[in-house]
Amino acid sequence: MTVHGFDLLQEEAITEVNSTARLYRHAKTGAELLSLASPDENKVFGITFRTPPHDSTGVAHILEHSVLCGSRRYPSKKPFVELKKGSLSTFLNAFTFPDMTCYPVASQNLQDFYNLVDVYLDAVLFPLISRETFAQEGWHYETDATASALTYSGVVLNEMKGNYSSPDNMLHQFSQSSLYPDITYGLDSGGDPRKIPDLSFDQFRAFHARYYHPSNARLFFYGDDDPTERLRRLDACLAAFDRSKVESAVGLQPRFGAPKRFTHAYATAKEEASNQTMVTVNWMLDEVVEAEVGLALHILNYILVGTPASPLHKALIDSGLGEAYTGWLNNQLRQPSYAAGLKGIDPANADKVEALILDTLRGLAEKGIERSTVEAAMNTNEFALREFNTGSFPRGIVMMLAALRAWLYDRNSLAPLAFEQPLAAIKARLGRGEPYFERLITEHLLQNPHRTTVLLKPDPGQTERDAAAERARLAAVRSSMSAAELERVAETAQKLKELQATPDRPEALAAIPSLKLADLPKRNRLIPLAEERCGDTTILFHELPTNRVIYLDLAFDLHRLPGDLLPYVPLFGRALIETGVGEQDFVALSERIDRSTGGIYTTPWTSATRTAGTSAAVLVLRAKAMPDKTGELFGILEDVLTGARLDNRERFRQMVLETKSWLEASLVPSGSGFVNLRLRASLHEAAWASEQMSGISHLFFLRGLAKQIEDDWAGVQATLERIRGILIGSASTICNVTADAESWRGFEPRLRAFIANLPSAQVLPTQWRSDARPRREALVVPAAVNFVGKGGDISRLGFASTGAVSVVTNYLNTTWLWDKLRVQGGAYGASCGFDPYSGAFTFVSYRDPNVRATLDVYDKTPEFLSAAVPGETELTRNIIGVIGGIDTYQTPDAKGWTSMANRLIGATDEFRQRRREQVLGAGPADFRNLAQALAELVRDARVVVLGSEPAIAEASAQPPNDWQVTKIV
Repeated sequence: MTVHGFDLLQEEAITEVNSTARLYRHAKTGAELLSLASPDENKVFGITFRTPPHDSTGVAHILEHSVLCGSRRYPSKKPFVELKKGSLSTFLNAFTFPDMTCYPVASQNLQDFYNLVDVYLDAVLFPLISRETFAQEGWHYETDATASALTYSGVVLNEMKGNYSSPDNMLHQFSQSSLYPDITYGLDSGGDPRKIPDLSFDQFRAFHARYYHPSNARLFFYGDDDPTERLRRLDACLAAFDRSKVESAVGLQPRFGAPKRFTHAYATAKEEASNQTMVTVNWMLDEVVEAEVGLALHILNYILVGTPASPLHKALIDSGLGEAYTGWLNNQLRQPSYAAGLKGIDPANADKVEALILDTLRGLAEKGIERSTVEAAMNTNEFALREFNTGSFPRGIVMMLAALRAWLYDRNSLAPLAFEQPLAAIKARLGRGEPYFERLITEHLLQNPHRTTVLLKPDPGQTERDAAAERARLAAVRSSMSAAELERVAETAQKLKELQATPDRPEALAAIPSLKLADLPKRNRLIPLAEERCGDTTILFHELPTNRVIYLDLAFDLHRLPGDLLPYVPLFGRALIETGVGEQDFVALSERIDRSTGGIYTTPWTSATRTAGTSAAVLVLRAKAMPDKTGELFGILEDVLTGARLDNRERFRQMVLETKSWLEASLVPSGSGFVNLRLRASLHEAAWASEQMSGISHLFFLRGLAKQIEDDWAGVQATLERIRGILIGSASTICNVTADAESWRGFEPRLRAFIANLPSAQVLPTQWRSDARPRREALVVPAAVNFVGKGGDISRLGFASTGAVSVVTNYLNTTWLWDKLRVQGGAYGASCGFDPYSGAFTFVSYRDPNVRATLDVYDKTPEFLSAAVPGETELTRNIIGVIGGIDTYQTPDAKGWTSMANRLIGATDEFRQRRREQVLGAGPADFRNLAQALAELVRDARVVVLGSEPAIAEASAQPPNDWQVTKIV
């Protein structure tokens, strides 16, 4: 059957994802389409090309950026930004994988969805990709006024410099490269910063011509839009092309005859160079053709390392050879890879780590995996498959990526989506007593000689060597240039700056499709809420369709604790779940949780509230279970809250080291988050508390705590017991439940009985005093990029907050800051944000080559905003973008969480509706009001920079030079 130029190849009802799947091929071009019809209102479209690179110049990555910088029908310089600014999208981005590039979008609004689809299709198939776009997004030379030296600039170049500044990212890259030396997976599709300048514009254009053709495309739709309209729209776009033979198949890596070893270095500070080595043992697995094998490997990975109690994870941590586990199963490759290892080891112990991994696997294969371990893993994975909770990430994109695991390599695209048959097959094998997972260990790991051991060692001289190599390369280029060539470099860079500073033509902007204000709902979506009391405990119930899953949040008021105990809270929360209870060790407890629930974990949460100067701060224990398991759920909760083994010194020590290692590894990947939190910590107690529990202050605390555990464990244990005695109880606690009505009827009596058994001591709330912070703070890490923040409290300046502020910040983020810091400055990202409850307004940049220049842009923001006169179209787009954030897609459990958070903050339905109306009514006066407040703010705002030592030294040497410089790593 042919419909709108598409031939139907396969049709199947996939009950597991509540969809009817149809696989089509476009008759004229050969493009394939997987179309999933589903009642899900969060509609998804994606177009994916196989794009295996032949080098590490990052061509696929640079092209991913560049096609979104203008196209045939939408010649604006930044249609992607215009869409982000003025769309109701629930997802808008693109991904570069080792062998493919994906362009997915999602929206709940049908017309908005079609707008996104049209722009993305035109962008990938008909991009403008000019030399200037290549220079901006990829790389180009710049020179100073005297032409005495050259430098590199470019968005992707700086993004990848940041990526290469993260030891964890480099460990993953080196491990993958070690396994696939002969094929594309051995290269870095994102781009090696040392190789990116090797890429020419002609090679860049040729890559698009080679791979970005419908004959090499895999198209995907999911959701409740009209399936036939999908075909019509695609055919209208693809009709301009004829079928072409595109050589894009990903070859197979020839197998090794014996294991191999590799050693690499990463940059670190001199004083932190000991016991900071990382090691992984890596395997290349066979191509996974059968869905059962793919699911079984996923479950096996959970059995081995899915929880701290898993046998391989536990053996590595218990060995004391390192601080934290590292590893992964990468099943998004034609030949998947598996890795296991340790971080924070002495390099002399690398052989011991390797031997321990192999011996542990051998012991499991020969002696067998504990039945309770297998049962727990099977229940956890089945629960996750049936719940299919992807949080705020659109389900359709998860399905698309799952389908591509087979579809990209010309296998059955529907097989990865249907789990019932492979799950039943695995259960049947286990039921017959087969040593199923033991056999997988033997066949895929122990008898697999395609194995590598990768050692990544800290090197204090690496940063300077890399910088010196770049300077030498640029000096060689500079010396080879004639005066005329140098002049052309300067002229080209200047031309690029002028082009970047030139506004888009009005007709180009007008071409980008957008909704109208009349298309937007005038009212907020309300979340059902019933509030009850059980003694001195508040019960919140949200009746929502949850597919019979019951979601429970127990929120304990952190204001019961004095401020000096806050840094212990995240570890205390983990200790409740991960130390064991009574006579049950933490392995048995972990398996008990996995057998009976969908998971239990804890998380601290803080926020300023509507009452000036106050905060909400809670430790939330989150749990989920099916109705027939709620008895066991409450049994577990009662045990962990009142009987957790807080005397388990060794397990607590492991958690401290793991958390410290994780925070240190997050510094560069999440640098802007650390900077923003550090800035806000000096402005409000909510952010101060959060920074104590998750920021730079927490990292310093963990380093001291690790030593205290060795020197004074009795004191640490006493503190943990003190926290339990103060915090855990029914008083001031909120029980937040999200479930359907039938499940709630059976759950409520058990919940009330559980509450009645909690301790009920009353504790007066405490007030916290934040630390005084320097006006300018520099935090040094071994990185090739920086994260630059500036901010303050504009409410103290008399600024009256309304919902319209978010419209102005959206405008700043997508115009001034985007243009000045990303497009012209080369930073990977930059933004500003305002917290209406605390009054904090902050700027922050991400993977930024600059410091002083970025601060100058922040300081000039009021001047820009004062002169800004957004027209009706511009204003409307920014309003739409903000409404999109307000109306973002949420799963039922997320709605329940949001409702509880709103109650804690004091954000009533009436208050939030007023904010919405203020957004919809935003106008020029709101721009002027914020400009006036920022003009006062920037004169006395606080600055925090996380970045490289040379960049910070240069910035802090200039007046005012009242910087406090602290070396973090």
